[in-house]
Amino acid sequence: MRVIARDGEHEIEIHRSRFRCVVARIGDLEAASATIARVRKAGPGAHHHCTALRIGDPDSGMLIARSNDDGEPGGTAGVPMLEVLARRELTDVVAVVSRWFGGIKLGAGGLVRAYSGALAETLDLVGQLRRVRHRELLVTVPHDRAGRLGHDLRNSPYLLREVEYGADVTFTVAVADADVDAFEHWVAERCGGEAEAVDTGPLDLYLP
Repeated sequence: MRVIARDGEHEIEIHRSRFRCVVARIGDLEAASATIARVRKAGPGAHHHCTALRIGDPDSGMLIARSNDDGEPGGTAGVPMLEVLARRELTDVVAVVSRWFGGIKLGAGGLVRAYSGALAETLDLVGQLRRVRHRELLVTVPHDRAGRLGHDLRNSPYLLREVEYGADVTFTVAVADADVDAFEHWVAERCGGEAEAVDTGPLDLYLP
C-alpha cells in the first residue's frame, strides 16, 4: 500500500480562481473529519471546500473511499480528486481543495482539471512511501551470544529496532510478513537452535 510521505499544501490559480490543496495522512474517519474542519476554519472566505479520502487496505477489500463536491456541480470536484488518489493507489489520506472564486466560470471540464490538477501537484510535492506490513519478533539470548548475533542482525536484511539488556539480551526485530519463516531459520542457524523468535504482533513500516 502507498501513503503520502508527509502532510502538505499547495496552491494554484486558474482564471483568477485560487485552488488551495491540503493533504494529510490519517488513520480513521474521525481524523479525516478533524482535518476537513481545520481547513474550513483556516479558510472561511473560500466558496468551496471539496474533499476526497481513502482509508484502509484496498487489497483486502477493507477500503473506505468518499468524496464531496461541497456545492460545485456534481462530479466536478470530489470525484476527480478521488480518482487521482485511486490512480496513485494511495490510502490513509484525506485531501481538501478550497476554492476562492475569481469571477470567471470554468465550466465542468475546467473544474475537473483544476481540482484534480491541484491535488496531483500537491501529491507530487509531498511524495509517497510504501506502507509494508511486518511482524515484530523478539529473540532472547545469553550475553555471551549477544555480540555475535547483534553484529549479524545489523548486517542482515532484517531491521533491528531495539536491544534490551537484562539477565539476558533481547533483540526486537521487524521482519516482513513473507520473510518470517526464513528469519526463524536464520536465527536457529546462528544460535545453534538454543533461541527462537517470538512473534509479538503486526507492525507497519513506511519505506521509500
